[in-house]
Amino acid sequence: MNIDTKTLIIGAGPAGLACAARLSKANEDYIILERSSTIGSSWRNHYDRLHLHTNKNSSHLPFKKFGKEIPKYPSRKQVIQYFEDYAKTYNINPLFNTEVKKVTKSKNIWKIETNNKQYTAKHLIVCSGNAAVPRKLEKEGLSSFKGEIIHSAAYKNGKQFKDKHVLVVGFGNSACEIAICLTEHGAHADLSVRSGVNVVPRDLARIPILSLSNLMAKIPYKIADILTKPVIAFKVGNIATLGLKKAPYGPIEQIVKYKKVPLLDIGTMDLIKKGKIKVFGDITSIHNNTIHFENNKSKDYDAILLGTGYNNGLSNYIDLPEERFNDITQPIKDRTYFGMDNIYFCGYYVAPSGMIREMTIESGKIVERIID
Repeated sequence: MNIDTKTLIIGAGPAGLACAARLSKANEDYIILERSSTIGSSWRNHYDRLHLHTNKNSSHLPFKKFGKEIPKYPSRKQVIQYFEDYAKTYNINPLFNTEVKKVTKSKNIWKIETNNKQYTAKHLIVCSGNAAVPRKLEKEGLSSFKGEIIHSAAYKNGKQFKDKHVLVVGFGNSACEIAICLTEHGAHADLSVRSGVNVVPRDLARIPILSLSNLMAKIPYKIADILTKPVIAFKVGNIATLGLKKAPYGPIEQIVKYKKVPLLDIGTMDLIKKGKIKVFGDITSIHNNTIHFENNKSKDYDAILLGTGYNNGLSNYIDLPEERFNDITQPIKDRTYFGMDNIYFCGYYVAPSGMIREMTIESGKIVERIID
């Protein structure tokens, strides 16, 4: 059975909800597909301790802010409740348990094959998210490890790891917050950090650092990093004394050029300074439960937790050249292929001011183009 619609949205996370709300406001018909059984499924599956790393005033979807009773940095549950209320407010009713298997184009019409039905649409908005496919770890001897190996996507809390030695691989915001969570639950957490990093405080003089990043993004990133370097150094200190290598570029350049968010420190650095979390370099090899690191260091562990990030997995089901997928990581104003062939991507640009804020901006540009 084939179902035809003017606009089809893939994904009912924050980007999909933003686009759906704007289409509803414009009285435009659409269909929104979601592979899971709920909206905001990624947020539901994240670890319990997670809070928004960006403040609520700059992290809301179009037309609806977080309530006054919600703290500056909403919890995972509060974000989920916000998404649910948002969907009800704008009468967004996704078709759940509908996974897109293949997307192709024929005679200016998009064909979307799913596990249930086939859809056709003039306009296609892809909002399936950056965290679709967990990245694996490939290290010599990994298969010999006798303990548990889990990706951060499957981690909920540290209760099961009490009194155990756990190696967290990575130094992103999830990896570092999970290291805090493990420590709070009585585990002995270490971090394996492969390359140079940037660390910035989440707040500076009670002002969210990403709010300042939004201002800094308006000037060349190298200049922005030079201007903010003394302040960050004063607040964070010399990370080299803690076994960490400084990245060869600043935090703004890391976001703008390399599409990666620096560590927004919410307590990890303090635990490292106190010796409650130890830092090791890259893993060189693994033999049974012994993990060997660069600089001839080694240690036995009961578990490995992978904070190695995700791939968006778009090329697995959308028939487009690779350069089209590279294009969506740019700000929407700089995209070469924006709106070409009536396909739009929302939520793939890592913005200095935060992802949800950027989704709100992108959804507006996309819907403007569709109804123009």
